[in-house]
Amino acid sequence: QVQLLESGGGLVRPGRSLRLSCAVSGFTLDRHSIGWFRQAPGQEREWVSCVSATDGSTWYSDSVKDRFSIWRDVAKNTVYLWINSLEPEDTAVYFCARGELLYCSGTYDYWGQGTQVTVSS
Repeated sequence: QVQLLESGGGLVRPGRSLRLSCAVSGFTLDRHSIGWFRQAPGQEREWVSCVSATDGSTWYSDSVKDRFSIWRDVAKNTVYLWINSLEPEDTAVYFCARGELLYCSGTYDYWGQGTQVTVSS
């Protein structure tokens, strides 16, 4: 059974950093890419990053590329998203999703339940 479980969210002060985790089961990270998305209140879901299954290549949206980092630990079946210099605009539910392909193709077939990140002083 394919599952993705996000964790690491919470209430964080502006300027701090946060590491989100996406623990996967039912498949391996050398077979599927993993993407991170976020959805702020009243807004559409936004893709932020992806890590490929082939060689761990990473991709970022222009809006986050200077502050976000994605990497994977294949042995632990976990993908991480590091968010640096958090801003109130980063407040959202963060989701990870399984890519249908090895490389970051933009298509995803399984999703986690999300983890809430709230940035506030």
